[in-house]
Amino acid sequence: MPVNRNALIRYKTIDACLRNRRRRWTLADLIEKVSDTLYDYEGMEKGISRRTIQADIQMMRSDKLGYNAPIIIVEKKYYMYEDPDYSITNIPLSDADLTRMTEAVEVLKQFKGFTHFEHLNGVVQKLEGHVYASGHDKQTIIDFEKNENLKGLEHLNTIYEAIVNGMVLEISYQSFKALEPTPLDLHGWWLKEFKNRWFVVGAKGRNEEPTTLALDRIVAVKANKEKLYYPNESDYTPQTYYQHVIGPTVMKLRPNRVRIAVTGEHVPYVATKPLHPSQRIIEMAQDRMIIELLVITNLELEREILGFGNGMEVLEPARLRNRIAEKTRKAADLYSTE
Repeated sequence: MPVNRNALIRYKTIDACLRNRRRRWTLADLIEKVSDTLYDYEGMEKGISRRTIQADIQMMRSDKLGYNAPIIIVEKKYYMYEDPDYSITNIPLSDADLTRMTEAVEVLKQFKGFTHFEHLNGVVQKLEGHVYASGHDKQTIIDFEKNENLKGLEHLNTIYEAIVNGMVLEISYQSFKALEPTPLDLHGWWLKEFKNRWFVVGAKGRNEEPTTLALDRIVAVKANKEKLYYPNESDYTPQTYYQHVIGPTVMKLRPNRVRIAVTGEHVPYVATKPLHPSQRIIEMAQDRMIIELLVITNLELEREILGFGNGMEVLEPARLRNRIAEKTRKAADLYSTE
């Protein structure tokens, strides 16, 4: 059964009201709330009739749309959900929905071998997991790494929409070293994810060098469509910008040839999961491997190396070797006994 936009807005508004159990909702209250919402979203000034809302409630109670909403009336006056955890947004997928989603997954899987559609791989796997879980009434069999409590995730949608629609971002930004946040305008170009942390890359003005801001250090952000937005007119793309780095930190330095000896149990891990796309194996033995990277030596590279502990030794360049050696000595001092 096709449902028009206004009807969907009414259903969602009634649903939001009935989920709010801190207030008791009469039919008049629901009519007023739905009328206000339609005015805000659609500019409709004409009030909603009593009959319309009553018909909406009956439709939500029925299985015509798959809602089967447990709407009851208490004290012959107040409407509420009998199940306090119910919402029309939580209804399970129907068999028809599962069939269509399964077909969609099969179509998307056809693109997984093409390099132009490599970004679809994660989407396809997530859809496959969701369809399997819904169809078998089980937990998903694919669990992706995530950190839902990470600070700054609430800004993702605002920043994404601003980039897509070409709007200037007005940001209040406070670095870890700053005592107070600083206001700035950013013309966002793209979003970057690294180890579950998100960053926005753009420029503070026309013809300026790219700036990278961490979302977990953004105090507040809003999009301003009145200000003139400067799109990315440089030669930078995410692919070229991060070509010689690990992580989001890009400095205007020449990449270095970094040679690292990998030993012991870490050899197969580094061989099968390279530190960087430029990684080449120079020497290979049973329990020792020497790799070469063409990268800019930044903090993220150092953290990757230090994360392997005594399983990695930087051979060159000397400056990076000395930095890793110094940090390793300081770490060892933390565990030394008097």
